[in-house]
Amino acid sequence: MKKKNQILTLEISDLNNLGYGVARDDDGSVVFVSGAVTGDKVRARIIKVNKSYSVARTEELITPSPMRTSEMICDAPPSCGGCIYRAITRDHELLLKQQYVSGLLHRAGLDGIEVRPTIAPSARTQYRNKAQYPVRCGKYGAVSGLFASKTHNIVSSASCVLEPEIFSQIVREILDFINSRGISAYDEESERGIVRHIYLRRGEISNEIMVCIVINASQMPHAEELAELLFAKFPNIVGVLLNVNTEKTNVITGDKYITVKGRAYVEDELCGLRFRISPESFWQVNRVGAECLYALAKELAALDGTQRLLDLYCGTGTIGLCMADGCKHVTGVEIVARAVENARLNAKINSIDNANFICADASDVFGALSPEECFDVVVLDPPRKGTTPSLIKEIAERNIPRVIYISCGPETIARDIATFNSFGYTTDVIQPVDMFPLTGHVESVVCLTRK
Repeated sequence: MKKKNQILTLEISDLNNLGYGVARDDDGSVVFVSGAVTGDKVRARIIKVNKSYSVARTEELITPSPMRTSEMICDAPPSCGGCIYRAITRDHELLLKQQYVSGLLHRAGLDGIEVRPTIAPSARTQYRNKAQYPVRCGKYGAVSGLFASKTHNIVSSASCVLEPEIFSQIVREILDFINSRGISAYDEESERGIVRHIYLRRGEISNEIMVCIVINASQMPHAEELAELLFAKFPNIVGVLLNVNTEKTNVITGDKYITVKGRAYVEDELCGLRFRISPESFWQVNRVGAECLYALAKELAALDGTQRLLDLYCGTGTIGLCMADGCKHVTGVEIVARAVENARLNAKINSIDNANFICADASDVFGALSPEECFDVVVLDPPRKGTTPSLIKEIAERNIPRVIYISCGPETIARDIATFNSFGYTTDVIQPVDMFPLTGHVESVVCLTRK
């Protein structure tokens, strides 16, 4: 029986999507080792013991793996937990993500599906166009950074390699301002303090930046002064907003937005179209990756100009509008009313007249549509929790011949493919796309056809 603080010498055989090296001790039990990667030989200290596995921390790297990279990608402390693949090469990261998808399909009993090599469409760093930074009380005033893995303790860092450098400059300016004006940071225990989060969004092609400060109050002192300062120092800023969130919750933003200066949206381009993006609208955080993902989806949809397409969980209408030139008609469905407004406006901006958008819950969409309304293709891009068995059943009952499923959660797409199979849909291949380099996340796209 292992004991806490016991030292083991281990050969690392794998690396999981949480960034832990996987090893087996002499007794055959599994040990998850932080700071280790596939192929390492390490001396590790046991820090947690469970019945079926143990967790250890690398104390000494005896023999480094050939999968390790000598490049210093990120200098944030290990407690950050963000860039879990920063110690390994790009090629090995892509292989791990392919194997991760394949393993989940295997566990769901879907061994007949080919998992293609992971596509890497974007740079490995500075690809994020959106960031949300918690703000809390530090020793000398408000501080910001990222939450340490599995905690609400802030890891203070000058910048994040996944985000554009200008984001860190804006955050430092805001922190300096609120500290100089005595504006308090939020405290989770007492639920007091004003500034909870700093939320930034950027249009990569337009270079427009929107600043949103999430507050635990109905207003923030000196908000107009801060907005004037930010506009003066950062010419790319087009809007400064406040978001009111006075609830005791882990949800970052509330429902109410207040525009302090400028406008409450940024614009950007995707697949040759221009889109308007409000703060509450879904927009892929990796624009280059999104173009690759949507191009794959469009290819799989095999559009010839005659199809009626149903775009579910459509956000600001990006996927449907990018496919509209190959369709007879597009119907988009989104539950966020402001996003639906954006989608309709985006269709108008791009002179697309064969698309309409309705505000409804995608999982219950057919209750909002006419029973006579027919579709040839459904595009699903659900949140990480995936879609619902009832929606899959409805799609099957409507006998829709082709479903394009875009997933940000390999666990749920494996589950949902199995459900589609039970309703008479089949697929031969799944394509992973690395939308979130250096992290444990991977997107996938698959085409399901009616038998």
